[in-house]
Amino acid sequence: MCKNAAAGCLVTCPLAHRKGHQNSCPFELMACPNEGCTAQVLRGVLDEHRQHCRQGGQQRCPLGCGASLADSEGEQHNCYRELRDAWIQRNQRNQHLLLSLLRRVHRVHRTTNFIRRQLAQLGNFLEDDALILSNRAQESEVAPEAETWGGQGQGVL
Repeated sequence: MCKNAAAGCLVTCPLAHRKGHQNSCPFELMACPNEGCTAQVLRGVLDEHRQHCRQGGQQRCPLGCGASLADSEGEQHNCYRELRDAWIQRNQRNQHLLLSLLRRVHRVHRTTNFIRRQLAQLGNFLEDDALILSNRAQESEVAPEAETWGGQGQGVL
């Protein structure tokens, strides 16, 4: 049940949706945002009150910084609270992105080190293969001479 039931709100909603309803409940008692007006009116009739309010020239910032604003200034107002909240959100997002980037850099570094080790092993294998092939080539150069001598009829010792 809504906390404004005594004022006439008949809405009943799950607990998970209560905050959303309370932020828009037309029976919520609100302070008039016009500077100098101390009236407390229901949210549902607040716009009507503001149109007829004697203090209608100025209103307080709806975001809570306390600035007095003329109706024409409302949309251009850079509320420090709004800017601070936006900065905090951006800072948190940047920290998240930085941590993600650092994790990726660490993963690339590990992969690069693994590839370096694999290349070093491959280089060692290739050097070993080159040495084996070189030895075989030298042996095969020696072997044809022995066959040549043996082919001329001279006995092998």
